[in-house]
Amino acid sequence: MHIITWMILGLVAGFIGSKIVNKHGDGILLDIVIGVVGALLGGWLFSLFGATGVTGLNIWSLFVAVVGSMVLLVAYHAVRRTV
Repeated sequence: MHIITWMILGLVAGFIGSKIVNKHGDGILLDIVIGVVGALLGGWLFSLFGATGVTGLNIWSLFVAVVGSMVLLVAYHAVRRTV
């Protein structure tokens, strides 16, 4: 996938994940970073359980990226609250 595609998928996944986890976005830059890293994390987690990870710019990849970004956001907010 191209870097622009990863950024678009990351922005959308990070935004959706932020809305689900903490009811508001964390800013466009942090949403992109969390979304892209969440897509990588989600792909790894899904492949760990035998499912397909991120395959391109489609609904399944968006779902995987959102799940990954939600996991990452929960961990991020847990660490940020304790520090």
